[in-house]
Amino acid sequence: MKILVTGGLGFIGSNFILKLLRESDDFEIVNVDAELYGADKRNLSEIKNNKKYEFVKGNITNRHLMEEIISKCDLVVNFAAESFVDRSISDANPFLVSNIRGAFTILDIITKQKKRMVQISTDEVFGSLSSGTATEESKLNPSSPYAATKAAAELLINSYCVTYDSDVIITRCTNNYGPRQFPEKLIPKTIILANQEQKIPIYGKGQNIRDWIHVDDHCNGIMSLLLDGKSGQSYNISGNNEVDNTTIVKKILDVMGKSEDLVEYVEDRPGHDFRYSMSSNKISKELSWKPKISF
Repeated sequence: MKILVTGGLGFIGSNFILKLLRESDDFEIVNVDAELYGADKRNLSEIKNNKKYEFVKGNITNRHLMEEIISKCDLVVNFAAESFVDRSISDANPFLVSNIRGAFTILDIITKQKKRMVQISTDEVFGSLSSGTATEESKLNPSSPYAATKAAAELLINSYCVTYDSDVIITRCTNNYGPRQFPEKLIPKTIILANQEQKIPIYGKGQNIRDWIHVDDHCNGIMSLLLDGKSGQSYNISGNNEVDNTTIVKKILDVMGKSEDLVEYVEDRPGHDFRYSMSSNKISKELSWKPKISF
């Protein structure tokens, strides 16, 4: 089976590619990545000479390129996205181009070529929850321009599934952590700054709550859905580890033997969602998936 992975030089995409090639001989991978913010060629340096791996530098908005590549593949997993919330607040336009136009380009092509697509979305499409937990049926209520573009892509996909019977699955995941994560993210940033004895900035009062899942567990979920997920359905993937930011940072400092004096609370960002929460009961019941790595 030949799989097109878009955005495969990023954190989650690169882990997914490595997992596919390590755990099975059944897959060939074509990786299309525009090498924009968040991409890192070093993430996949160990497989650059692998005969079952091909890298193509290109943008998912390039219809001619995507038509040609998709025609040679059996299915598409779309990780490609602008994904940094703070940057979407500073300038939303690149997010509209990549996350809406790019996703639409792939969606339209796989529909015409009758291929399967897995769209990697986010728990942020549900917005902040003061109580309860989001299921696949919960309403979309995005707060940031980033989340709004991911929600827009989901709505486009839903419309294509209803109108054209497109073969698409949407996955939403909570906060990932693990190898190859971009250093701007909370956990690697905390480790790097603590090592350098530098101040660790935390937004607001540090009470914002996120659910955390290891990237390998996330990739396992995607692999299960890739092969056995139901077309036209969405699936939430979560780790059941809801923790506030201050607790995470202080735990890391404790493990590293560093002083909590390194913590520095800074002005909160605009529209900062207080709490994300998702239930992964659906994927657990249908595909017997569950996280294996303890947070």
